[in-house]
Amino acid sequence: MKTALELPDSTLDDAERQFLAVIREHGWFHTRVFDDKDRVPDFSYTSGFAVNRGYPEIILFSLSREVSGSILWDFWRDLEAGVQPKSGERVRGIFGNADAVLLPVAKSEYEEHLGWNRWFYGSDDFDCLQLVWPDPNGRFPWESNFNGNFKDSQPDLTGSGWNLSI
Repeated sequence: MKTALELPDSTLDDAERQFLAVIREHGWFHTRVFDDKDRVPDFSYTSGFAVNRGYPEIILFSLSREVSGSILWDFWRDLEAGVQPKSGERVRGIFGNADAVLLPVAKSEYEEHLGWNRWFYGSDDFDCLQLVWPDPNGRFPWESNFNGNFKDSQPDLTGSGWNLSI
């Protein structure tokens, strides 16, 4: 898989060099978007999971920088240990006692949400999964009785309109 890691340093700006230095050192980069209270929903995503662990990149919404960073680091460590959760299945342990679900992100969402990845991979030829968390009662956005207070916290990037039965 070709990536920006192969680009000559002389063609990069400072932000690109710093981005690639973190991937070289740690294996992946945590991008945080809209990290302020005035922009909702904020989100985080990974760069480097696909090329360095053979697993799709991950995007998640409406969690603080610290929480999302911790979750993504835990995910990276699990991948290092050979644990690869499957898309579309409930995953335990990511949010303490609450399940999570990983769902494929539609390519139509890449331009709006995954700018650094599109640059890093040189195209949209990489996979990404949305890590979806439940409301306080353990219900997901596609389930009946999902708490409406959380409706705008996680946009549906699947392209399916949350038409799921998991």
